[in-house]
Amino acid sequence: MNKLLQILFLLLFCAGTANATKIKGHVYDKQTGEAIVGATVVLDNPRRVTNTGLDGIFEFKGMATGPAKISVSYITYQTITKTIMVEKEDNEHLKFYMESDSKALDDITIKSNTVSSTDQGARRLEKNATQIMNIVSGRSIEISPDLTVANVMQRISGVSIERNSNGDGQYAILRGMDKRYNYTLVNGVKIPSPDNKYRYVPLDLFPSDLLDRLEVYKTLTPNLEGDAIGGGINMVMKNAPGKFQVNANVSSGYSQLFIDRKFASFNSSDINYKSPYELNGKSYNATQNDFTKGTLDYKYKNPAPNLIGSLSLSQRFLDNKLGVVLAGSYQNTYRGSNSTFYNTAVNGTDAYAVITNKSYREFSEQQQRTGLHGKVDYVFNQNHQLSLYNVYVNLKNEQLRDAVTTTYNGVYNPTLGNAELVYNTRSRLTEQQIYNSTLHGDHKFFDGKFKLQWSAVYSSAKNDVPENTSISLNGIQQNFHSRRLSLVNTSPVNRRWERNTDEDLAGYLDLSYRIDIGKNKLDVMAGGLYRDKQRSSFFNNYTLAPNAADASKVYGVDFQNYTDLNLVVSNPTGAVANPLTYDATEKISAGYGMFKYASAKLEIVGGARVEHTNQGYNLLFPAGETFPKGQQVYTDILPSLNAKYFLSEKAQLHASYYKALNRPGFYEIVPGKVVNEEFQERGNPNLKRALADNFDLRYELFPGASEQLLVGAFYKRIKDPIEYTFQADAVRGQDIYYTPGNFGTANNYGAEVDYIKYFSKIGLKANYTYTHSRITTPKTTRTINPTTGDIQALSVNQERPLYGQSEHIANVSLLFKDTKKGWDAQLAGAYTGPRINTVSQFLNNDLWQEGFIQMDASAEKRFKSGISVFIKANNILNTPTKLFIKGTNPENNKINEDLVKDGNTLVRSDYYGQNYLVGFRYKFN
Repeated sequence: MNKLLQILFLLLFCAGTANATKIKGHVYDKQTGEAIVGATVVLDNPRRVTNTGLDGIFEFKGMATGPAKISVSYITYQTITKTIMVEKEDNEHLKFYMESDSKALDDITIKSNTVSSTDQGARRLEKNATQIMNIVSGRSIEISPDLTVANVMQRISGVSIERNSNGDGQYAILRGMDKRYNYTLVNGVKIPSPDNKYRYVPLDLFPSDLLDRLEVYKTLTPNLEGDAIGGGINMVMKNAPGKFQVNANVSSGYSQLFIDRKFASFNSSDINYKSPYELNGKSYNATQNDFTKGTLDYKYKNPAPNLIGSLSLSQRFLDNKLGVVLAGSYQNTYRGSNSTFYNTAVNGTDAYAVITNKSYREFSEQQQRTGLHGKVDYVFNQNHQLSLYNVYVNLKNEQLRDAVTTTYNGVYNPTLGNAELVYNTRSRLTEQQIYNSTLHGDHKFFDGKFKLQWSAVYSSAKNDVPENTSISLNGIQQNFHSRRLSLVNTSPVNRRWERNTDEDLAGYLDLSYRIDIGKNKLDVMAGGLYRDKQRSSFFNNYTLAPNAADASKVYGVDFQNYTDLNLVVSNPTGAVANPLTYDATEKISAGYGMFKYASAKLEIVGGARVEHTNQGYNLLFPAGETFPKGQQVYTDILPSLNAKYFLSEKAQLHASYYKALNRPGFYEIVPGKVVNEEFQERGNPNLKRALADNFDLRYELFPGASEQLLVGAFYKRIKDPIEYTFQADAVRGQDIYYTPGNFGTANNYGAEVDYIKYFSKIGLKANYTYTHSRITTPKTTRTINPTTGDIQALSVNQERPLYGQSEHIANVSLLFKDTKKGWDAQLAGAYTGPRINTVSQFLNNDLWQEGFIQMDASAEKRFKSGISVFIKANNILNTPTKLFIKGTNPENNKINEDLVKDGNTLVRSDYYGQNYLVGFRYKFN
């Protein structure tokens, strides 16, 4: 009987299975035909719910045959409801096309921030863009491991980053072109740099969670400013959507570095932001009491956990006419590095440098990063709209650096006995900030054929380094154990003030008129800008020394704290009379004319831009310089042509030519010297702008809503490229300066591949860039004079890659997305090949950075209440920065520290440790 029941049950099960089937379908955007990711699909009777995957596909299994009712919904789209007949076969070709449900005001659609910040929106913008560009969506930034814009940049094809002293990204190198060849925009408006010498903007200033998307322009059109040979970086901030929206997150974490060692800090609360010279007048004689003791009051402890949070609120009022968005971000993080640095020198006729001493450094940094962003826009009607945008970012960095330098009788060789030690501690507070306010208007006339856009812009940037304090002590290490420390006889304490401010006033005007030519369209455009930049720079320095009776006091015996020192100011009136105390101005006038022709198969955009530059400086305390005042005035005509040929609805060829320039930085043309910690630096009043012809060709395929295949090539020919090199003074040959110069013509070319593909819940993002560049610069080599037998220096030319250019750059990210269960996860790896870090004065002695792989990861779990839990991990492999010289001096082989490998000599290694973060996110919309 039991066997009979088992057989009957099996027959019934088979019969039920035979009648059960599955439903599989796709969900698309009706207007674009692109797949919609994350749409909610509901099946009635019995009720079952699922979501579309990364390819827009949904599936229900175990369905009974017969009628079934399906509803598909997604934010900003109209809900679709269909009744279908489930058959035994052929239920896998269902298609649902969703229409936008954006709220309309007359004929103006208020685009939802939720849509414009998605991967689908980013791919759509890349496809429709006039210039060649890459875009990272706000949603991709949100779920990525990256906290700052600089770190987001490393995910983009053709982009590598320069790290700062704590291992975070700081500057972007586009297609092998150094950071000086790029510019930074906020909502399409150029912002000034807080740097005290250069134009480029440190991207670690900007918290990534303020962005709606990040755009990287790789080519230019005439309506864009022309000083971007490498390209442009445009940060598009959050916009007001069609309904009330809240987005908040808070997170905390720790750095592995400070699990392994203590965090070093100083008391910055009573730092004087102005020097005694500024507070008391130029004739005032400063004493030790005029300086704070806090910068010499060091503490070593475990830091508090990192704290990161952001909040954004947005809404539209008055029947959608008024839009308001307010956003803020705060990051308080503790970072650092452990660094070993081997100083080198070229002696006699040696071909390669010999290591002279070893420095071990520990950096501890507390970074407080604040970002505020607000926008108000008002739509009068379908033809007229105004907006007021404001952004403020501030980075406050308290850094303490402990260093010990070891030398043995003038060289570094531990076998020689007792070591000579120099202990140096530097406490530095740096505060950088940028503010931008833009009033913008959009107007249409004659049924929308004539458009007028204008912007009035005020921007400012500031860099403040008050009371930067360093102290040096000498010591002797005996038998590798005992140490004796004492004050050096000559000025062991140095205090310096550095400050610079930029203020920009700018106006933009863009006009366009559309002409219909049958089914084709022709837009004729013209416009221009005017910018008045005013820069002021201040530098002052005081040195303090002990009395003769105190010069030999021993730390730990005669005094326990640096705050107990009795010091005398060696230069009581300060040292404000130096080349870094100057004023600078720059006035840019520009105009352009361009056209855009669009047909069913072809789009052409061409024209020319004219830019007039008037740049000058004024040394406030000239010290015998030949040019205490200077001015450079020039005009450039910058033509460009972009063309797109549409191979199909999803594939196109994109070609571009544009001419661009690179202006010298403000300090770079000031003819004075500055003594840095490791070298002397000097400007060059004869420095010229660089000009470049740029060619691009890219095949673009967008097979799905979030998918792409981009294959391109580029070529740049740069006339008078600007590079920094160590050069001997023309009069005093023994004086060596790190100075900028123009060096003939450089060539830079390469190829890029960018691939994004999704397989249901799994996604792959990968890109690779090959870059090859060549520039010829003078180098010094030494030989024996056959007549006199003396060593003589000869200048020879050497061909090398451009500074900062890596031959190979690659990114791979593995993605997991389960929209039904609310999971997002990714593992991201970035490879940067070897590149020149410092250009040496001597032949074959450039410092190279070793190629490296950085691995990061993140994961997020979303719940129905709008709450998410996320985790981020950075630098999982604890990837160091390593510098080396190609070649070695035989003397370096005597150092038993594994410095020589494969014929290269390691001269520096910096380790940063891993960083972990866990947090919560809340969304209401």
